[in-house]
Amino acid sequence: MNQYQPNECIKCTVQQCTYHCKDKNYCSLDCITVGTHESNPTMEQCTDCESFKPER
Repeated sequence: MNQYQPNECIKCTVQQCTYHCKDKNYCSLDCITVGTHESNPTMEQCTDCESFKPER
């Protein structure tokens, strides 16, 4: 059973994240931080959810 409430403003499909709502493809956080690992990002693959926390 999922302990988190979905934030329907933040869609997410990363089920390995602690904050993912397992029964729905939403994040449970109030807000997230999006960043990049590139000096000049030009594609969506260059961006990262910096709020990601792996499940344990």
